[in-house]
Amino acid sequence: MQLQPKHGTNNKKKIFNDPVYGFISISQEFIFDIIEHPYVQRLRRIKQLGMTHLVYPGALHTRFHHVLGAMHLMSKAISTIRRKGHDISPAEEQAALLAILLHDIGHGPFSHALEHDIVSGVHHEDISIFFMERLSEEYDGELDLALEIFRNRYPKKFLYQLVSSQLDMDRMDYLNRDSFYTGVSEGKIGSDRIIEMLNVVDGNLVLEEKGIYSIEKFLVARRLMYWQVYLHKTVVAAEFMLIHVLRRAKELTQSGTEVFCSPALAYFLRNDVTSDDFRNKPEVLDLFAQLDDYDILGAMKVWQFHDDQVLSTLSRRLIERKLFKIKVSKKEFSENDKQAMREKVMQKLEIPFEDTRYFVYNDVLTNSAYNDASQHINLLMKSGKTMEVSQASDNLNISALADPVEKHFLCYPVFNAGKARQLSLLNGIK
Repeated sequence: MQLQPKHGTNNKKKIFNDPVYGFISISQEFIFDIIEHPYVQRLRRIKQLGMTHLVYPGALHTRFHHVLGAMHLMSKAISTIRRKGHDISPAEEQAALLAILLHDIGHGPFSHALEHDIVSGVHHEDISIFFMERLSEEYDGELDLALEIFRNRYPKKFLYQLVSSQLDMDRMDYLNRDSFYTGVSEGKIGSDRIIEMLNVVDGNLVLEEKGIYSIEKFLVARRLMYWQVYLHKTVVAAEFMLIHVLRRAKELTQSGTEVFCSPALAYFLRNDVTSDDFRNKPEVLDLFAQLDDYDILGAMKVWQFHDDQVLSTLSRRLIERKLFKIKVSKKEFSENDKQAMREKVMQKLEIPFEDTRYFVYNDVLTNSAYNDASQHINLLMKSGKTMEVSQASDNLNISALADPVEKHFLCYPVFNAGKARQLSLLNGIK
């Protein structure tokens, strides 16, 4: 029997029809092999915007959509930089495309919401590295260069900056894509023009001076998208409810109470998984690779009938979109405010005061459109000098956008159901 080549035969130069960019071409067979890998296909089952569809019904696009779009923009950026006389070898191009394709592979179900409790202090970018290392082993080191770029260890720093910086292809894609699917037009940016203005000076990514107004619009769009979409108060309420559903499920599981869930989710509820576990126990990454949004949704559909009142009430409210109310203020809420709300919940639900922490939350929302302290956006002036964008701009918006804006919030349930409905909520029976 004749063995097939490692990366298969010719029919792998595929075309994806993307609603944001039109046709996206996959020109390299190895990249298509990676796209077809179960690790990447899993991203089809993880929504890009977590619970945002509860506010914007169209926001059902996935991480898979996003990574394909970001890779498409990376291809365009590499073409632009090459055309301007900078050397990028075919191997470096493939590695950069793989790095951006896999940059979100470490996301868990519902994206950022579950980094709080499913794993303990392990950022999704670290898990992405664990996945990439595993893939590189599987493909005889063919992702080693992509890993070097992703970790910012490769001498050509601009390749890393295309993957992760304030001008990266990740942001270029998610702003336009999230704007498209939510219908929030304020988030639409001129990514084509920004990419066309990219250049490299002293090994670092810069933007040519004539692209300054496109960057101003990009930063303003980012600020608006954070307040209107990513930090929308109802989205925040839903995500905090989800965090506390899983927190309660984990507490119950670890105390010996039976909680229905998939085998993969059960492992992460039973154990406090750390970075060392990912490094030293291969089965941990295998189990994480089985987790997606459906594990959580399927579990919550059952949990809404659980005997534990906290778990059942929170799960039912999320399933039925009976979301908590959230108040936002420029000033921090007092301890008296939180105490009064917890006492009200304790009386209404007839639960111990300790359990009210699952129903009343407070935290701070921070919106920073441009962080000039960590990663600059540098402009290449006509004189040949480079200048940080907030210093070069004649628009005061850029300087203002560099200052983070903080808002405090207090999140709590409302009790406006009829008497019979209230009893069903209390008894955990629909």
